[in-house]
Amino acid sequence: MATLRGGDLSRLRQLNSLTAIGALRGAGPLTLSALAKRTGLSRPSMKEVVDELMQLGWVEETPPAQGTIGRPARRYRFRASSGYLVGLDIGGHNIRAALANLNGEILAETRQPVRPDTPVEERLAAIERTVASCLALGGKTIADVWIVAAGTIGVITPEGRIHYCAAIPAWTGLDLAGRLREMFPCDVVVENDSRLAARAEAQRGTVRDASDVVFLHVGRRMGAALIIGGNVHRGFGAAAGEIAMLPQAQWFDAPEHLQNCSIIPPDTSPADAAGYTLAAARAGDPVALAAVERYVDDLAVGTSAMVLLLDPQVVVLGGGFSRSADVLLPPLRERLRRSCIRLPDVRASTLGDECVVTGAIDYAVAHLDHQLFTPDVPLPTSR
Repeated sequence: MATLRGGDLSRLRQLNSLTAIGALRGAGPLTLSALAKRTGLSRPSMKEVVDELMQLGWVEETPPAQGTIGRPARRYRFRASSGYLVGLDIGGHNIRAALANLNGEILAETRQPVRPDTPVEERLAAIERTVASCLALGGKTIADVWIVAAGTIGVITPEGRIHYCAAIPAWTGLDLAGRLREMFPCDVVVENDSRLAARAEAQRGTVRDASDVVFLHVGRRMGAALIIGGNVHRGFGAAAGEIAMLPQAQWFDAPEHLQNCSIIPPDTSPADAAGYTLAAARAGDPVALAAVERYVDDLAVGTSAMVLLLDPQVVVLGGGFSRSADVLLPPLRERLRRSCIRLPDVRASTLGDECVVTGAIDYAVAHLDHQLFTPDVPLPTSR
């Protein structure tokens, strides 16, 4: 039998600690016996691991439940409140912020409207106000935040610079990650909003059972993302899923079929226009139904191209228009059936408008795991 060297023993302790943290994050409070069973360690070894993690601040003992009789077994949990994460959805019409603990449990959310033509500096100031409001709602300060993860429109470089953004032209060329780091004294990561929405759908939504997915991010603008082999696909240049750039797909103009329908009353706000058309279509209005048909015609072109290329298990209709999936999915299925070799399962998102900000929180959790909870990184003392 091989003899473990000192470095091997240190690595073994590290692996045991990570195994314990993973079990506690996935299952909530556990007794030592339950934790030992889940990790495959002996109870004495598990006791040593838990004691060390408590000293480092990553694990805490939970108080016994009210009404407990006798001396209950001690239970332990991951100390998710030792730090906090902020997720951002920086869209053309709204900025959303969410505050979460280190497990990704969302504690507070806020939203502030903006316009596509809002100048860059005003949009950045609105981001700062939205985050401040969210932190205040959650009773925290920016000093409590470890990571800010932002999702936004456009082709985003791996470094967090906006390479191109058609929906917000002034956004093109902006070093968004750099500007956010000037604003927030913590780690900052930036990703395309549709990819974050797809991540959220895969982790919390309707495609947790699927490994190959086309995610349609549809609302007042159109986007898409791909999940391949269970992973959100970025592509070589972080531009995967940008089917809207194909002129033949007509995705830039497709929402106008719903937003400019002739039945919409003149005093309807732009934010409510498409919803009015979709509601009228649901009620059987022939003009609204014709507008929906034209919209789905355009939506189906790009979707069919992605389905034929990827052969996904599922197509997900996500974003703001997913609330009208009952109106949009039947004609979309019919068009995909006509043009695709195999019709995938076509589903509606369960996350709606919150898909991007939720995905940003999940992205922050993944970044935290990569930073701290990997075998090659010694566990630091919790902040």
